[in-house]
Amino acid sequence: MSDAGGNTGGDDNGTTPNPFIPSPDDMQHWASVMARAQQMMLDHAMGQAGADRQTDKDGGAGAASPFDPATWLANPAAQMWAEQSARMWEQGVQFWSSLATLQPPFAPAAPAEAPKDRRFADPDWTQNPVFALIRQTYGLLSDQMLATTRQLSGLDPEARAKLEFAAKATAEALSPTNLAITNPEVIKRAVETRGESLLKGLKHMLADLARGQLSHVDTDAFEVGVNIATTPGKVIHETELYQLIHYAPTTAEVFTVPLVIFPPWINRFYILDLNPQKSFVRWAVDQGLSVFMVSWKSADASMKDVVWDDYVAAQVDAIDTVRDLLGVPHVHTIGYCVAGTTLAATLAMLAARGEADKVRSVTFFTAQVDFELAGDLKLFVDDSYLALLQQLSAPGFLDGRYMAATFNSLRGRDLIWNYVVNNYLLGNDYPPFDLLYWNGDTTNLPAKWHRQYLVDLYRDNRLVLPGSLSVCGTPVDLRKIETPAYIQAGREDHIAPLASVWRLMDHLSGPRTFVLAGSGHIAGVVNPPAAHKYQYWTGDNDAKSLAEFEAGATETKGSWWPHWIGWISAQDGKKTAAKGARIPGKGKKKAIEDAPGRYVKQR
Repeated sequence: MSDAGGNTGGDDNGTTPNPFIPSPDDMQHWASVMARAQQMMLDHAMGQAGADRQTDKDGGAGAASPFDPATWLANPAAQMWAEQSARMWEQGVQFWSSLATLQPPFAPAAPAEAPKDRRFADPDWTQNPVFALIRQTYGLLSDQMLATTRQLSGLDPEARAKLEFAAKATAEALSPTNLAITNPEVIKRAVETRGESLLKGLKHMLADLARGQLSHVDTDAFEVGVNIATTPGKVIHETELYQLIHYAPTTAEVFTVPLVIFPPWINRFYILDLNPQKSFVRWAVDQGLSVFMVSWKSADASMKDVVWDDYVAAQVDAIDTVRDLLGVPHVHTIGYCVAGTTLAATLAMLAARGEADKVRSVTFFTAQVDFELAGDLKLFVDDSYLALLQQLSAPGFLDGRYMAATFNSLRGRDLIWNYVVNNYLLGNDYPPFDLLYWNGDTTNLPAKWHRQYLVDLYRDNRLVLPGSLSVCGTPVDLRKIETPAYIQAGREDHIAPLASVWRLMDHLSGPRTFVLAGSGHIAGVVNPPAAHKYQYWTGDNDAKSLAEFEAGATETKGSWWPHWIGWISAQDGKKTAAKGARIPGKGKKKAIEDAPGRYVKQR
C-alpha cells in the first residue's frame, strides 16, 4: 500500500506507511524534475544571451541602470527608514522568542479569528501551528511596517504618500504565500504531483521572462477577429494614427445621429467588443445606433513626434468623416479614460472655434479632466520617474509592457502576486479569460505625448486652468463646453477614482447627467444587461458635491446601459432607414478591410 505521493516507507515492523520517507521511485522522479528544471533554465539563459548578442550586432545598447544602490543610504529619509526597519525586525525577533517560550506550546488561532485575506484561505494557515505562526508573524511585521511609515516625521504629503505606497508594495511582496517553502498549498501540490507542479510553474515563469511581461491568461486561447473582437463591420477610413471601423446595422431603422467611440490608446479598442455577450458595440448596434469605432495605432519609432494635438486632430477628423459620410450635422461621442480627457479638450477647442454643434452629445466613461484627486497614479510623475521614462523611451515610444507593469503595481496583490502564486508556484493552467487577454495585449505610446500627458495633466493639472493649455493652436477652457454630457464613474475605480471623475461636473457648463456604476474601471463599464451584475446609482445632477449626490442617490440593480440608451434617445430620437451609407462600405467611404482591421493586430 502506498500514499498519494507513492511512498512505501514504514515503521520498525514495516506495517505503518511513513509519508516522510520517499520511495526509490519518488527519489528517481524528483531527480528527473530537478534535471529538467536545470535544463530549462540553461536553455533560457542561452536564449537570452543569444538575444543580447543580436541586439549588440544590430547596434543596440543596454540602457544604463536608473538606480544607484551606492547612493541610496546617503539619503536622510532612507537612513530614517533603515533605522525604523531595524527596530521593526527587532520587535519581530522578540515576538518569535516570546512565542517559543509559551507554555503550553503555541496553539494556532481559531479559524474564526483569522483575518479575511484570501491569500491565507488554506486551512493550514490556521490549523497547522507552524504556518499559523508564520502567518501571524507576517501580519505583525507588515502592520508594523505600515505603522512605522505613517509615524515618520518631517515628510510632506507627497513624500509620505510615496513611502506608504512603497511600504504597502513591499509588505505584499514579502507575504509568505509568495514563497514555495512557506506556502502550505504549494508544498502539498508539489508533493501530490511529485514536483511536476513546480516544473510547470518554472516553465510559465521562464516564458514570461522571455516575453518581458507577466501573463494572466492563456494567450493561445484567443485570436483577435476570430473569437474576440468579432462584431461585423468594415474599416472605412485610415490615417497614420488610427483606423475608423463602421459596424453593420442589425435593425431596419437606426438613429439618425450616429455614435463615434474613442477608446483609450493605452489599450486596444476591443475592451468594448470582447465577445457577443459582453460587447458594448454589439449591444449598441442592436439598440439601433450607427456605431463607429476608432482603433488607434500602437506607437513605433515613426511616431516619436506625435503629441496631444495629433490625437485631438484625429478625434475631429473622425467626427468630420462620419458627418460627411452620413450627411448629418452632428454625432454622439463616447470617450473612455484618457480618450475622454482628450475629448473634453476637443470639445473645448470646437466651442472656442464656434463648431460645438458638430457634437450632439458626449459620454465620458471613467474619464478625468481635473487630476488633483487622481489617486496613486500621481505617484508616477516626479522627476525621477520622468527621467526613467526618458531612458525607457529612447526609441521614441514607450513599450506598453512598462505601462502594464505600472497599472499592475497599483493592485499588486491581485494583479501580480496572485498570478505568481497560481502560475509559478502552483503550476496552474492559465484561464481562458477574454478580459485578461485584452489586459495583456499592450500598446506602445508615443514618448513625447506620454511625457506631455504626465507633466501637463497629472502633475501640473493644467487642463482645468482656463487658457493654460492650447490644442491645435486654440487655448482651451472647459467652461465653454455646453454639450449635453453623460458622466459615468466606477465606485471601485483605482485608475480614475470616483472623486476625480466627479470633478467633470464642476468644470462643464452644459446639462450633465452623472451615473455611478458598481465595480471599477473595466467591469464598471463592461456590464451588459443580460449578465444581471452589479448596480448603478442616479441622483440629483445639481448636487453641489459628490457626498451630496451619494446621500440622495437611488440604486438600481443591474447594468446602467439601458439608462444610457434612454438618455441618448432623449437627446435626439429621430430614426432613418438602415440603407445606403448606413451599410459599411456602401457610401462614399469604401471598405478598406474587414473589422477589426490591421492596427489592432500590430504589436
